[in-house]
Formats: sequence, C-alpha cells, structure tokens
Amino acid sequence: MIKSMTGFGQSVSSSGEATLSVEVKSLNSKFFDLSLRLPKKYSEKELELRNLLAERLERGKVSLSIDYQTGLKQEIRHQYNEALFESYYNELKKLADRVNSSHDSLFQMALSSPDVVQANGKEELDPAEWERVLNLLTDAINKCDHFRAEEGKSLEEKLAGYIENIRQGLLEVEKIDPKRIEKIRSRIKGNITEFFGSEGFDANRLEQEIIFYIEKLDIHEERVRLKTHLDYFLKIMAEKQSNGKKLGFISQEIGREINTIGSKANDAEMQKHVVMMKEELEKIKEQLSNVL
Repeated sequence: MIKSMTGFGQSVSSSGEATLSVEVKSLNSKFFDLSLRLPKKYSEKELELRNLLAERLERGKVSLSIDYQTGLKQEIRHQYNEALFESYYNELKKLADRVNSSHDSLFQMALSSPDVVQANGKEELDPAEWERVLNLLTDAINKCDHFRAEEGKSLEEKLAGYIENIRQGLLEVEKIDPKRIEKIRSRIKGNITEFFGSEGFDANRLEQEIIFYIEKLDIHEERVRLKTHLDYFLKIMAEKQSNGKKLGFISQEIGREINTIGSKANDAEMQKHVVMMKEELEKIKEQLSNVL
C-alpha cells in the first residue's frame, strides 16, 4: 500500500466560551517541511507540535493552523493608567484652549500616549485547554492520513498500469530480438560480400567476428534484470508501509536497463518499444514525486 503526500484534515470543537479549529494540510516534498500558524499563547508548545507532526506524517510540505475564537464572554486583555491618562488629557486640553482648538480628538490622543495602555500580564495556557488542542490535532492528523491513503490507492492503480505497459513493451522486445540478431548477421555478411566479393575473405574468421559483434549487442541479461525490477516494484508497492523513496530507487534501475537495451538495440522496430517504455517510466517518476 502506498500513500500520497497530499492530504487534508480538520477538526473543530465549540464550547460556550470559545471555538477551537485545527487544520492540517500536506503537499509533496523531499523532506519534512513544516509551517505553523498558532495563537500566541500556544507558541511555547511549538517543539511538541513539530515532533508530533513529524512522527505521524513523516515527509511532505506540512502546514498546521490552529484558530482560537472567543465567544461573547471575553476577558479584558489590557489595563489603563488612569492618573497618567488624566494628566495627558489635561495638558492637551490646556494647549487646545491656548490656540482655540476643538477638544474632539483629545480623548484618543491621550489614550494613545505612552504608557497609558498596559498589557495585563502574560496569558497563561490552561492544561485542560491544551489537552483539548492535542485531541483535536490527533483527529485532524488521522483525517489527513486517511486522505493520503485514499489518494495513494489512485496512485497505486496508475503506477501498476505504467509498470504493466513497460512489461508489454519488454515482451515485444523479446519477440523482436531473434529477428533483430538475424538481420544484423545478414546485414554484416551482405556488406562484407559486397565489398570483398565472394572469395575475398575468410568465412570462418568472419563468423567469429560476427559472433563477437553480436555478443556486444546481446540484451538477454538486461531483459532478465528489467523483468526482475518490474516484479520488485510491484512487490514493494504492495507492502503495508509506503516506500516512496525505495520505489524511486527501483525506478532508476528500471531506467538503466531500458536505456541499455536502447543503446544496444540497433533496430528501428525495437527502438519504438524502448521509447514507449521510457515514456511510461517518466510517468512513474512524475507520480512518485507525490508518494510518501
């Protein structure tokens, strides 16, 4: 079974005081690349969140968004230095009276003056609330993982189809191979006879040279190895754990054998099937970029 690196999961919980929403998204990436969007009071838990997501999602470009919306009942987040505010306001009022200016904007100016508004201390994280966040996060990760598994089923069908197309191309190559060897043998003999004449060369020596030349063009070992790689690809794809990197390495070996067959082919009909196999292999590599 393989999994896609594309996934999405969301979990929401509402109470009388607040609504908490956790959203996890993932896209393909060679490594684990995490971006976080958290309320300030959760920032101290960033390392814990990173470790949890890395353990569960393993790889991909992952984004985590936690949104905390308070209800009607809200705690006052600031304190005001009333004495300092009055001092600013009175001084501003004196200046306004001196130049016969309106008092309309004095309140806002005094409120915006330095040290009038003071933070109400650091917001403490309630352990019960954090436990709620972790439960929602676990649920969102599970949904994201399920999404990945469903996408993986679609990818698995495509990859199996591409492997089968390469296998069919290999079968065609195997059918052509004996005829190809005979054509090469006949072509070499014909060229030699045409150049030297029927009595101008040693037939035994020519046969030895032809055998030596044909051995260099022999693709039997490449065919066997390619077939083995195709079978191994399907075997790894069927394993319980998703092995995108291993499948990538196997696809490289498949490409190496196809390229060698193409370089040794020396036959236009065989090259057509080699090109088709290369095209299917490129489709495999494209899909593997999104396999976990």
